[in-house]
Amino acid sequence: MTSSDAAVPKVRIRYPEPFGPSGRDIFRSISSNFELYPWEIVTLTEAARTADRLDRIHADMEDTDDDQRAKLLTEARLSGHHLTRLLASLRIPEETDENTVTRPQRRGGARAAYKARR
Repeated sequence: MTSSDAAVPKVRIRYPEPFGPSGRDIFRSISSNFELYPWEIVTLTEAARTADRLDRIHADMEDTDDDQRAKLLTEARLSGHHLTRLLASLRIPEETDENTVTRPQRRGGARAAYKARR
């Protein structure tokens, strides 16, 4: 936490919108256990939306032809990657064996995809 973070109060929140089952589970599991800053609430809301979008994509894959299924599979892969990054950016604390709580490393900013060396 930086000195600028100290001026912003953490808040407990309710659902900002109706989510599907996956989005509701993600949102509830994090928001009920942690007090979040307003920008973390925005990130958590987007993660919940993304989880619900993944559910809809997977449901749509069952009733489509192979060409459309390939497009949906690509979108599912990208959405899954997006969800992973959103959840990682929240830096949810983890409990270790000694019951101490640690937070994942904070990076300096958004990172671009890695490029192959030449």
